[in-house]
Amino acid sequence: AENVSFLRWYLAHDLHGTSTSSIFQQGTYRGGGQRSEGADYLLTVNRYREIYRGRNAEREENGVSLRRTTMNPEEQNKALDAWQTSARYWDKYRGLIAQMFAPLTAGLVEEARIGIGQKVLDIGGGSGEPSLTISGIVGPTGSVMYTDPVAGMVETAQAEAGRRGLTNIHFRQCSADDLPFEDRAFDVAVSRLSAMFFLDPVTAVREALRVIVEGGYVAFVVWGPTEANPFFSTITDVIDRFVEFPKQDPDAPDAFRFAVPGKLAGILVKADAENAIERQLNFQIEAAISFEQFWQLRTEMSETLREKMARLTPAQLPTIKQAVADAARRYFVSGKMSFPAEALIVSGRNPTI
Repeated sequence: AENVSFLRWYLAHDLHGTSTSSIFQQGTYRGGGQRSEGADYLLTVNRYREIYRGRNAEREENGVSLRRTTMNPEEQNKALDAWQTSARYWDKYRGLIAQMFAPLTAGLVEEARIGIGQKVLDIGGGSGEPSLTISGIVGPTGSVMYTDPVAGMVETAQAEAGRRGLTNIHFRQCSADDLPFEDRAFDVAVSRLSAMFFLDPVTAVREALRVIVEGGYVAFVVWGPTEANPFFSTITDVIDRFVEFPKQDPDAPDAFRFAVPGKLAGILVKADAENAIERQLNFQIEAAISFEQFWQLRTEMSETLREKMARLTPAQLPTIKQAVADAARRYFVSGKMSFPAEALIVSGRNPTI
């Protein structure tokens, strides 16, 4: 029965005027945003089936349904409060963050085909990236509209743009699922590491499509699975042995909400984006910092880690920190931090009427 439903859906997309071979493609990126040779090819039926299931089926993971995509009011308030608290730490580590996640920005810019003179919308711009980088790419004839729902993040990004003397970036505090812009106001819409926290992902993608021109691109970067991202798991795996934490709904706002391949692509399909494409980006998170600096950065920036750390006793902390240091030792060599990382870049186009 699932095969019949899947094939009907598969063929229906081919009847929308877009060839099946161009609807879903898969590829990989190498560090620095360079696309690997032979990256574009037809997505396998198995992955296509995963995207179909992400849209239409009641998938379960460890007994938890993945169908729900929106946040309830309690989750919304908790997420916004947490980000408001975190804003000062993102400001504190702004330079390091820009350096560590530069490959994500490069991959996003390439996927969205951003160029000189374009009007770009940045959804959930955080402490300023990728808006600050894109500002230089589009040049004085182009513009960037930075948006974020958190006042502290907007203030941080706006202050940094002022320090740099950038005049082609504009700022609005708003939610991704209720963008205060006219239809077709931008050429491109991008989102770096914020889609995981959208209040209503399907509505947010529809809003992004609404405000870009026909045929324009939307592109999102999200983290891949935790096991492929030791920058995060090295600490959490140790702390979780000491702290009991409620099992999280996979669809709740979290850094790894869209780590399952095909899940965010399914959201784009449900929002009626054309040519939904998912690519894997493997890169290194690098910075000239010590383990002590890494520990401080992670335990300050992450609201989840701050909450877990608050549950530890003073006697537990040295043991946990040493265990993390032992697990992370191989990622710190000659005064340099280098973690392997994996992200997903998911993009689509606004349908041409």
